[in-house]
Amino acid sequence: MGQHDDEEREFDLKWADGAEHKEPSARARMLAARWKENPPGPVPFRGEPDGVGPRRSSWVSTVIVLGSVAAVVVLLGYVNFRAP
Repeated sequence: MGQHDDEEREFDLKWADGAEHKEPSARARMLAARWKENPPGPVPFRGEPDGVGPRRSSWVSTVIVLGSVAAVVVLLGYVNFRAP
């Protein structure tokens, strides 16, 4: 029975793909109607990101990471030193 359903589905897909006219999706129809009255403006492929602050240099990031690691090592050493 499963093979019969697969054959019917395959036939249906071939029949649908071979259709001369394909109806657009609901979203495509909605956008076409909206753009007919108010067409969208041009949009660059990769626009400028909004709200991006100045980038930190790589050495500042390195100092922050190494400082954090050193602080954790010192904190763990202090905790182990204080433990009986």
